[in-house]
Amino acid sequence: MANTQGQEPERLNPIISAITYVFDAAYSVLLTYSQFVLLVIVLIVSAEVIGRKFLGASIRWSEEVALFLMVWMAFISMAIGVQKGLHIALGFFFGLLPKKIAWVVNKIDTFVVMAFGAFMVYYGTCLVMSTMSSTLPATQWPAGLMYLMIPVGGLFIVYFTFMEFFGLTRYEHKQFYRDKTEDDAKTDGGAE
Repeated sequence: MANTQGQEPERLNPIISAITYVFDAAYSVLLTYSQFVLLVIVLIVSAEVIGRKFLGASIRWSEEVALFLMVWMAFISMAIGVQKGLHIALGFFFGLLPKKIAWVVNKIDTFVVMAFGAFMVYYGTCLVMSTMSSTLPATQWPAGLMYLMIPVGGLFIVYFTFMEFFGLTRYEHKQFYRDKTEDDAKTDGGAE
């Protein structure tokens, strides 16, 4: 919280802060990883197109790996969307509600998203475990790896909605995943 006119800053619980530090650091790795995965998808698909169109040959595993990585990106993106508050919302109607009802509706919305994340964790884990003995045809990787990001994405959805539901967002270590805003650019002297 902000320190205004000589007030002492709010002391945060060190245990909660440590737990959120671990989650936020892992989430930062996931964000960086998702950027890398997107680049790899573009490179693989481009190489496949060039190979087919100009060389008359295709890369045997390209479609499978690209699909694999797209599935991973979809579930990573869901967690990113929840963290940034980009999931579907009816802001116009929400703004028309009285404040108390809007607060209740917001809590219900957050709880439903949290329950969906928990659903992803539980059933995603079941799916991963039940498909680990199968292999993907081209790469021979365990098929369960394709679905690994379902429980991971679900875990981060639960984490971010839990923090919001219980008003713990002040514990988030946003320096790990904060977008650079215009204000940040001004304080950095405009350099990016």
